[in-house]
Amino acid sequence: MSDLQNPDYEKLAGAARDHLWMHFTRLSSYQKNDVPLIVRGDGCYVWDSTGRKYLDGLSALFVVQTGHGRQELAEAAAKQAGELAYFPIWSYAHPKAVELAARLASLTPGDLNRVFFTTGGSEAVESAWKLARSYFRKVGKPLKTKVISRQIAYHGTSMGALSITGIPALKQDFEPLVPSTFRVPNTNYYRRPDENMTPEQFGIWAADRIAEAIEFEGPDTVAAVFLEPVQNAGGCFPPPPGYFQRVREICDRYDVLMVSDDVICGFGRLGEYFGGLKYGYTPDIITVAKGLTSGYVPLGAMIASDRLAEPFLEGTNWFAHGITYGGHPVGSAVALANLDIMERENLNGHVRENSDLFRSYLQRLADLPIVGDVRGDGYFFGIELVKDKATKETFNEDESERLLRGFLSSALFEAGLYCRADDRGDPVIQLAPPLIAGEEQFIEIEQILRSVLTEASNRL
Repeated sequence: MSDLQNPDYEKLAGAARDHLWMHFTRLSSYQKNDVPLIVRGDGCYVWDSTGRKYLDGLSALFVVQTGHGRQELAEAAAKQAGELAYFPIWSYAHPKAVELAARLASLTPGDLNRVFFTTGGSEAVESAWKLARSYFRKVGKPLKTKVISRQIAYHGTSMGALSITGIPALKQDFEPLVPSTFRVPNTNYYRRPDENMTPEQFGIWAADRIAEAIEFEGPDTVAAVFLEPVQNAGGCFPPPPGYFQRVREICDRYDVLMVSDDVICGFGRLGEYFGGLKYGYTPDIITVAKGLTSGYVPLGAMIASDRLAEPFLEGTNWFAHGITYGGHPVGSAVALANLDIMERENLNGHVRENSDLFRSYLQRLADLPIVGDVRGDGYFFGIELVKDKATKETFNEDESERLLRGFLSSALFEAGLYCRADDRGDPVIQLAPPLIAGEEQFIEIEQILRSVLTEASNRL
């Protein structure tokens, strides 16, 4: 057998330690310990190089919507690679990019019909900001360059997208960043400023902070507001009732573009293709990636309204932006096959039908002293951990370090659950299983979490 057929995993683990620079990872963690090697996936599960099985409770970073091991997607990639492996969409087109653009346009709300392909979410966000700036220059409003986003929100890691991101710890090593980005409160109802606020009142309050920020900066200087349908960082903040409708009104009033960052929430994560369809709003731009191909090939997109494309249809005007692998033929073919699976198996409907059941299993954990809040929507939930349930007191930096990185992350993985313990805001555990998951997986998730969180409570 060749090394490819019978790999030396011990040798590979050593090579990973010496050569592979893993993302968002403390490399010191693996100076003495082996790097875990995930070698196979099937459905909702993955296996490591020792043969141990894990429930993928995060869809491998909110990506693998249709599940692991889909031969249909692998075959779509191989077939397209055999016909046309690569050609750019710079002044030329190829069939799969055209087919995919038309199909995405048929799924979007309103008149979002112009699809600019990227290879991932950061590039999609970067492209959206560049389009906003370029558009306003073309229509005679060159001062409109600024962006508003929410506290703790994650929008990517390239310099522009990182500037929009609202997580100070991710930005410190790379400053100064692109100027002219500003933060407003997020929609964490659990930590609302006034306990007497109803969800509706809180939603209007949070949306009105956007209007306040636009007024403070000057409406003639603000280009766009970037919002996730359900905010990821901080632990799954759903929008309160009326929030997005109020934001839409504010953006229209001040001629500010509303950008819906659906990189995580799109393609079934909330039971719809896009967040606007779930919560009843029509943005000016949608950014997508991750679930578009279920991760089988990298692909992302910025989807813009016809109105934003109009200035670029005239004379010598052009959008001076491009990405080598945007609209890749193989990625486009896989995305089309992925959408076929979602439609054929009615995965949006499956998520809508099972979301409350998933929530109910997670809410059973509320009897644990460490569990403060369970929140989310669709197949996208967060569990906020607290030191004191009565006061909602959170952990200090030291305690959070010991709890999340010192215990929870490895303990959950050892127990057979891949999920995310995150303290970019208050400490949370995030769960987003593949969209094919059902009650069997919900039971397994609840049982593993109960065991590990009980031990965590005892340690504290």
